[in-house]
Amino acid sequence: MPRTEDGASSPAGAASASLLIRLRGIKPSLSPAEDRVADIVLADARRAAGLTISELATAARTSETTVLRFCRRLGLPGYPQLRLALAEESAQPRTMSRSGTDISASDSIDDIIAKVAFTDASAVEETAQQLDREALAEAAAAIAKAGRVDIYGIGASAIVGTDLQQKLHRIGIVAFAWNDPHIALTSATLLGPGDVAVGISHSGTTTETIEALAAARSTGARTVAITNFPLSRLASGVDFLLTTAARETSLRSGATASRIAALTVIDCLYIAVAQRNLRRVRKAVADTREAVAGHHVTD
Repeated sequence: MPRTEDGASSPAGAASASLLIRLRGIKPSLSPAEDRVADIVLADARRAAGLTISELATAARTSETTVLRFCRRLGLPGYPQLRLALAEESAQPRTMSRSGTDISASDSIDDIIAKVAFTDASAVEETAQQLDREALAEAAAAIAKAGRVDIYGIGASAIVGTDLQQKLHRIGIVAFAWNDPHIALTSATLLGPGDVAVGISHSGTTTETIEALAAARSTGARTVAITNFPLSRLASGVDFLLTTAARETSLRSGATASRIAALTVIDCLYIAVAQRNLRRVRKAVADTREAVAGHHVTD
């Protein structure tokens, strides 16, 4: 994983992602002072782009040195580059401000629908924009030739894991999705070289998923992490890191946006795996479709 000038890790392929997407991804790893700078930038990128370094430091109740350190955390050499990137970001056409997607008591039903739709659509668009192409291709290659694929996710992430399991199973890849922590650890311990373990956690801080992936790694299995935060514990030390770009708000923790973003990654991963042997995959899909055809109502 590449590192910024101050030694902090940054996700592979970060240069292709927008600055605000990258910022949201690393935000949990920022110091309290850097986090205050991030809050100002994320609240109104256009306004932040118009501030001098002194004005931004004062608004964030911190020093110019901290602002410069914040720039380097984003992989930027200095403050002029941050202002330019924010100005370019602000120029992108948007139907709704990035800071205006949380639900308020005064929102109408139309407001709620618009905010939910915007957030969910943005999750797909921004996830696709920043997804590491090389890591995706390599993860797909490992899964395509794996003897077994074990998938770990708790809570809302378990839904995403089940979706990946059924997709892979349908094209003839032996895959299991586990959401019980004890069974997950048991399965991880029995993996070995040639197997693949996939850990899914939006926050990247779910202890059970982190432990299962670490156990799988200790047996020699290849590991894949799917998370929104590239500097999280889950992402540390994995072979392949696939990141999402979803924004959860105060009322929408575990909301559809984070699952849609993760499902977008899952779909891309599945198609990349399937593409490696299209003839076999097409036959498997046709055979399985025929097997369940009699269980569909036709009249």
